Amino acid sequence: MRVNAETWPWPDSLDALVAAPETHGLLFENDAVRVLDTRIGPGETTAVHTHRWPGVLYVLSVDHFVRRDGNGAVMLDTRVTGGLPQPGSAFWSDALPPHTLENVGSSEVWVIGFELKPR
Repeated sequence: MRVNAETWPWPDSLDALVAAPETHGLLFENDAVRVLDTRIGPGETTAVHTHRWPGVLYVLSVDHFVRRDGNGAVMLDTRVTGGLPQPGSAFWSDALPPHTLENVGSSEVWVIGFELKPR
C-alpha cells in the first residue's frame, strides 16, 4: 500500500520513535529531514510501527529478516526472496504502513534512515 504524508491515516503513536524506541533512535531532525538509527539484534522483532516519510536507507550491517504487516501477514522474507543489500549500500524506501521487522539471522541488522519530509 502506497500512502503519502498528507493523507497519513495512522496515529502518531505508531511512529517508529514512539512505538519502537528499543530499536529506533533519533540522530537528527529538522523541517526537511529526520535521521534514524535502527538496530535489530539477532532473534529480535520490532514493535509494530510506521515510517511516515519516504527516504534513503544506508546499510551498516544486515542479515536475513522478515517484515510483517500490522496484522502479522508476511510482506517480505529475505530467506525466500534471496539477496540481501550489502553493507555500505543505500536504497530508496517508500513510507511504510504499520509493520514489524524480525531479524531471523545471526548478525545485527543496522540501518541509518534518512527520512525526507515534504516542504
